[in-house]
Amino acid sequence: MDFDFSDDQEQLRDAVRKWVDKAYSFDRRRSIEQAGGFDRGVWNELADLGLCGLYVSEDDGGMGMGPVEGMVVMEELGRGIVLEPLAQALVSGAVLSGYAADQTKAQWLPKLCSGEALVVLASQEQGKRYRLDASSCTATAAGGGYQISGAKSLVPAGDQADAYLLSAMLDGELALFLVEREASGVQTRGYGTQDGGRAAEVHLHNTTATLVTRHGRTALEHATDVGIAALCAQAVGAMDKTLAMTAEYMNTRKQFGATLSSFQALRHRAADMKMQVELGRSMSYYASLKLNAPAPERRAAMARAKYQIGQSMRYVGQQAVQLHGGIGVTNEYLVSHYFKALTQMEMTYGDSMHQLGEVSARMQDTSGVFA
Repeated sequence: MDFDFSDDQEQLRDAVRKWVDKAYSFDRRRSIEQAGGFDRGVWNELADLGLCGLYVSEDDGGMGMGPVEGMVVMEELGRGIVLEPLAQALVSGAVLSGYAADQTKAQWLPKLCSGEALVVLASQEQGKRYRLDASSCTATAAGGGYQISGAKSLVPAGDQADAYLLSAMLDGELALFLVEREASGVQTRGYGTQDGGRAAEVHLHNTTATLVTRHGRTALEHATDVGIAALCAQAVGAMDKTLAMTAEYMNTRKQFGATLSSFQALRHRAADMKMQVELGRSMSYYASLKLNAPAPERRAAMARAKYQIGQSMRYVGQQAVQLHGGIGVTNEYLVSHYFKALTQMEMTYGDSMHQLGEVSARMQDTSGVFA
């Protein structure tokens, strides 16, 4: 199998990397974190690069690209641990393009691509953990449309978003709706997250909603898998940068008159970090290449990828802190922010124990993860 990237994909990678290096410095990220964890100006800069419409067809104002391009972009954003949730634009672009009615597409996709609208997935609920087959939110038909009541938790940038892709029960079945944040009955409570980003609790009471699809579980699983593939790539970028910072520190920091990199035991630990990064990279490739596979194959692939990358993230983050010593956990030093970002990614879309259960449930009569 050819794993070489095309010239267009390399140019896309280069453009995003240059933006991260020049426009998203650590100082700017710190100021965004202190201001609440989301910056609309940065979001517009990402849209100007065409990234918000990456998975949207050119006819709808997007770039018409696919999972490999998404992986390339998210990996570079992961290197800069960019706080603004571009993965949500990939999720909403894929879901609206694949499931929404033409009228809904025409209304929202151009605004999504231009950055005018931030549409995020609202699926998590208190007490439901990572389940995708049920919701405590209820939807009822009303006046030719629908109304929803209920609550969602940990909605990415939920108090800043313009609309939500929200799951709710309709006639006993899970359905997916689009809800505008400014709609009557919507209340949000925003807060900072561990990685410096932003999330919110979203409460709805008889809120007007637009039906995206009655096949809610199918669409929600697809949305989650797009999010997992994006997160895997983002984690690879973050781990790559974490390893590079650790190697640089080991090559400059001295103990007993010698650099840390001269101690064989520490070199072995750095080598193990490198191995985990490459394991994660291979699984990120695997996830992206399986994103357009039939649903059962895609779901199994995402569980495998997320489990291995979860293990890799935990190892790389913890070893980086250990090899840096006390400075590795200070807020003023960059590696601590990568450690927090990797820790949060490991918990997103199902932690490693959850994904191990998903892998086990999908093994059926086969033996071995890749059988």
